[in-house]
Amino acid sequence: MDVLTKKQRSYCMSRIRSKHTTPEKAVRIILRSLGIKYRINPPIFGKPDIKVVGAKAVIFVDGCFWHKCPKHYIQPKTNRLFWNAKITKNIARDRKVDAELKNRGYAIVRIWEHETKFPELVARKLSRKVASAIK
Repeated sequence: MDVLTKKQRSYCMSRIRSKHTTPEKAVRIILRSLGIKYRINPPIFGKPDIKVVGAKAVIFVDGCFWHKCPKHYIQPKTNRLFWNAKITKNIARDRKVDAELKNRGYAIVRIWEHETKFPELVARKLSRKVASAIK
């Protein structure tokens, strides 16, 4: 059973944002420091968080809970059937989006939320994958 009332749970869930999150902002800071120009939330299939200007490269910043990070995912103790179905659909959608974007010629970079706590790691990852896509 949930320890919060429906009203409290609704309020908590309404505070969770899908755009302009702290991890996304951290990635943008890293991109700027690398001198890589980008656009946020471009109108591209799969709704990537960032598109690199001048390259067919997109960046997704995945939350550890919402995309089932192998290191940090903790299964909810309540409403397990709902959450298992939700997270499973998210993962399947991620795979479908990756496949379609690759077919369209995009380089795809997925960064886990927890990785943004290590900017040098993210910078290396972005440099390696984005540099190869820049024309």
